[in-house]
Amino acid sequence: MLRAELDSRRRSGERFTLRQIVAMMVPFITELAERHADGEQHYVHPGAVVYDPSGTALDPEVSAFEPQDPRDRACLPPEMRLPNSPPGDARASVFSVGAILYEMCTRASVGAGMRRPSEVVKGLPESFELLLSKALVGDAAHRPHDLGALANALHKCAPMASIPPPEADIGNLDKDADFDVDVSLSLIPPPPAMPADRPLEAIPSAKGSTAELADMKAALEADPRPRYVVIKEGMDHGPFSAVELLQQLASGLFTQENILRDVLSSDEMPLQLWPEFAPFAEHAHRHREVKQERVALEATVTKERTSTQNKALIGGAAFVLVLAAAAGWWFRARQADDERVGVAVDDAQSIDFSEGLGKGPKAGGGKWAGGKRGTAVAGDHPVVGGGKSCEAAQRAYVLSYEDGAPPDLTAGAYAAVLNRGTYLNACGVPSNMSVSVCAAVQNGRAVGVTVNTKPKNRGIASCVANSVRGMGFPAHPRLDVARTHFKAN
Repeated sequence: MLRAELDSRRRSGERFTLRQIVAMMVPFITELAERHADGEQHYVHPGAVVYDPSGTALDPEVSAFEPQDPRDRACLPPEMRLPNSPPGDARASVFSVGAILYEMCTRASVGAGMRRPSEVVKGLPESFELLLSKALVGDAAHRPHDLGALANALHKCAPMASIPPPEADIGNLDKDADFDVDVSLSLIPPPPAMPADRPLEAIPSAKGSTAELADMKAALEADPRPRYVVIKEGMDHGPFSAVELLQQLASGLFTQENILRDVLSSDEMPLQLWPEFAPFAEHAHRHREVKQERVALEATVTKERTSTQNKALIGGAAFVLVLAAAAGWWFRARQADDERVGVAVDDAQSIDFSEGLGKGPKAGGGKWAGGKRGTAVAGDHPVVGGGKSCEAAQRAYVLSYEDGAPPDLTAGAYAAVLNRGTYLNACGVPSNMSVSVCAAVQNGRAVGVTVNTKPKNRGIASCVANSVRGMGFPAHPRLDVARTHFKAN
């Protein structure tokens, strides 16, 4: 079949020459005219044409049924593209023959983004391009119906390539008593204002590369006619030219799900199913998704930063108020409280990890291998956010050393801060209460604090924890944990 030959030549990059087209198609058009004169009707397309280099013929059994191949369906005139449309008459076959001639010459199907044949193949006679423009008029009321005149006009494009067909008035391709041909309604785009800089091949079917999209865009922009209508939310928008439609897609006004109708070809389907427009609609969709994700991420970061700042301000203000209210009492009882409170400091230890808990870098060093939510990174060390419990700060940091690794700072360095139990007095710790403090310290501040009292008192424990968070400690980029126990009298 001719369809198989066309597909084979498309894959190999070959096309039919004008002499080959005339030699094969003049006899075919003559035969088709005779069949219609006998009252026959057919679906004419390459899949129904028996291929023979010396002359093609129609397969009446195949032409009795609608084609399913998209390229074959593109050869049907607009009035036959609705499902279950009946086979066509001579006027419909004029369009189908024009579509077959166009594909044989350019290797491309008719439809959106098609080029004028002379832009694809250099040296084509103007008469051949004019013949196709008349045959491919989308509106049947302005399309010629004389297949004999079409065969004669095609023969004159290469007179030595075939036997002359029966005489017919070529003027019937322009008008008769029933119609005037209107080439402005042809699917062939109008001549460009300036000659093309270079011949362009058939529109590529593959998606993705910038060069392919650029070629597709150039092909669409070659037709400046407003022929595309977009149906969105039940309303028609347009008609737009191809350039205008691409701009609307880029702006996000229309999306892949909207329906697109070509008023010249009567094709109507979602934008994502149009081979000529789907890549641009998909590109715009992905661009919008990336932009939305960026905006959402920025909003989340801003919200978390604001929340952290507000908590710090509220905690700081509350701490100042507590200190101001207790300042007089604290100074009066300072000496007595220092004598009352007994201090015992546990060991200060470093915690680190590599690939989870367990053995890690050797003593005296460690490499951060990953982080958890709530940490940032400074050099080789994760930075833990404040406001956590002592245990939560350790989990957020999670570094690991081999057994026997020394702490970054000595217990004495932290005892100099924590052992001064005077900060307990501001919280009203009674003499019969024991207090245990666990402080996870990084970069000179307590990023995690856990306070336990015996007997339990949540208010006092919270007050002591806030006091510890406000203290200044020896600074080191890694996380150290110091535990201090104040015994009851």
